[in-house]
Order: sequence, then structure tokens, then C-alpha cells
Amino acid sequence: MLTIESLTHLGMGRASDGQSLLPRVLPGEEVDVAQDGTLRIITPSTDRVAPPCRHFKSCGGCAMQHATDAFVAAWKQDIVAKALSARGLEPDFRPIATSPAQSRRRAKLSGRRTKKGAMVGFHAKASDTLVQVPDCQLLTPALLASFPALEALTVLACSRKGKIDLTVTEAPLGPDILIGTDKDLTPQLRVELAGLANQFGLSRLVWNDEQVVMINPPTQDFVGTSVVPPPGAFLQATKHGEQTLLQAVEEITAKATRIVDLFAGCGTFTLPLAKRAEVHAVEGDAPMLAALDRGWREGHQLRLVTTETRDLFRRPLEADELRRFDAAVIDPPRAGAEAQIETLIASDVGTIAMVSCNPVTFARDAQILTNAGFAMPWVQVVDQFRWSPHTEVVAAFTRI
Repeated sequence: MLTIESLTHLGMGRASDGQSLLPRVLPGEEVDVAQDGTLRIITPSTDRVAPPCRHFKSCGGCAMQHATDAFVAAWKQDIVAKALSARGLEPDFRPIATSPAQSRRRAKLSGRRTKKGAMVGFHAKASDTLVQVPDCQLLTPALLASFPALEALTVLACSRKGKIDLTVTEAPLGPDILIGTDKDLTPQLRVELAGLANQFGLSRLVWNDEQVVMINPPTQDFVGTSVVPPPGAFLQATKHGEQTLLQAVEEITAKATRIVDLFAGCGTFTLPLAKRAEVHAVEGDAPMLAALDRGWREGHQLRLVTTETRDLFRRPLEADELRRFDAAVIDPPRAGAEAQIETLIASDVGTIAMVSCNPVTFARDAQILTNAGFAMPWVQVVDQFRWSPHTEVVAAFTRI
């Protein structure tokens, strides 16, 4: 019998033997592991609950449905706190913001043909096994309603023994679907795909890099400004998470009249901020930046927005280029933005709103800023990826 002493940042339980890492356990639990690897809970934690999703045991999409919401919130906040503490930082934490169940508006699923038709779902944990998830508790009802369309598309797009990727995003007038497949797009397939798009009311259907049909523009609303993102483009996972991050960013930059938005994407922060300030949006992905610019040009009552396509890892904005801005918003990929942070320090920018999807690189970049004389008055954890180990962070930095 083993006792679970703690959890890793991925949600695996560290056992008292000093070697075992066990899934779906909680600190303080006593467990028995059979020779075949079967796990039995002998003494359950008071934080253990019945998983709300019937697919939890087989699907690899969630890691923490067996714990109370309060436990998961504290665990996620502790992940960020430990990453910061390792860098000598102990800021105040605002209450965590957790997105509700059934709020994930975008998902990357897999599809496979079967003898009777097709199956669509997520993979089992660390496995190539595909698990159907018709009652998934993460996805919005609109995404779950798109599964018949995804299954029909799988029959057309998938070879008998292969699998395809299906990226589906909720849009106001029907799902926006990107198919990733090695099957050739033939003239006959085009006709059949167009028929399915009409039958199931899809907004847009894209085959690899080629748009097959767009019945309705798959718009995303950024606080009153409509944008049509490129196929498969990055969006915040939930609308709740996006609104929480935006509220924090707006608070941090409230006094700024000229803002630079670094790693701007399709305009999640740029376009709402443009209601009260001039914004310069910088992004390495040209199609996303073009979508942002088009949204601004077609928007209403927005101040000047300028755009610049630029690889901020290889060529960050230099101090002299940043001179004209009062505040910066930075939302880098998981690798963080060490080079850009260094040039921000050398500039006159006095306020920085930093959003991050990686507590480790966030802590590194935060340490660079605080060592250079910036204060970090508060940090907020935003849990858009409910029941997973993934964690978002937003924080304010002000030059002292």
C-alpha cells in the first residue's frame, strides 16, 4: 500500500515509495497498485468527488475531474506561486477565475472511419486509442452538436486505416471546421464536401490549407468588433477566460493613450483597447494580423490601429521603437518573450500587462522585469482549461 504525498504540476501523484507517479489520485490518499497496474483507492481524500463526465476514465482530455473545484483552484494557484517563489517572487494573488463547464469554444479532435461509419473524439491518455466523447463536459453545446457533421466529414476525408485532425471552432452562424488529412482533394470531393457543409449548416470548411466553402463568415466578436480569423487561428479557449484576461489588461493599461500589443494575434486585446487608445499591433503571423486589420477597418468608433508583421523572437521591438508608447501588452507563446522583455526594460514604457500560458517562462520574465526595477503589484490565475494541468496567468508590472 502507498500513500500519495503530493501532486506534480501535471496532476500525477507522488507516492511514498519515492518512485511511483500515479494518475487520478489526491494527496493523503492510501492506494494499492496491483501487479497489472490496476489502481485501487483504499482511503480516499475528502477532496475526492465523482467525476462529472462519464468519459473521464477513458478519455485523456481531463486530468482532475476526481477533485473538488476548490482543490483544483488551489492546486493551480500553487503551481504559479511555486514557479514565482523559485525566482524569489512572492506577489499578491487575486482570486482565481475558473471558466464554467461546457464553455470550451474550440477543440482539436481526431476522426477515424469504422465499418459502420466513423468515430470522432479525443485520444486516451498517452495513447493512440480514439475515445468518443458525446457527453463531453468541456465543450460548448454548439460544438457537441457538430459531431454528426464531423463524423460525416470523417467518412469523406479519412482513408480506411488512417486518422484525420478536426479543428472545430464555435461561430455565430455555424461551426468553423479545419480538416487535416493526407487525402487528396478531388473535384468530386469538393462537390460532396460542399453538400455536407450546406446540410449541416457549417460556416466555413477548410481542407488542409485550402478553403472549400464559406457559407457564412465565421466571425468572432471582440467586444463589438467582428473579426474573421484565419482557419485554425489561435483564440482564447473560452469566452469567459477571454473576458477575464481582457478586463485585467484594460485595468492595467487604463491610463495609457498609446499602447503596443505584442504577439497581438487576431486582436483579442488590440481591438477592445482601441475604443479608448491608439494601438500598434505586432504579430508574426501575417494572416492573423490581416484579419485584425480588416476587423478594425470595418469596425465602429475605434481609434487608430496600426499593424506590423514581425517575428518578435528574432527581432523584438527595440527601445527606440517603443519610445512612443505609454504601455505594452504582451501575450507570448509558451516559450515566453525574454528578448522582448529585455528591450522593454531598456525603453521608457512604464506599464506592462503580461499574459502567459506557461507559469515557468512567466516567472522567468517576471524576474527579469522586477530585477530591472518594475513592481508586480498582483497576479491572477485564469483557468480556461478546466480539469487540466494547463494554467493561464495575467499580471501588472509598473516601473518604479
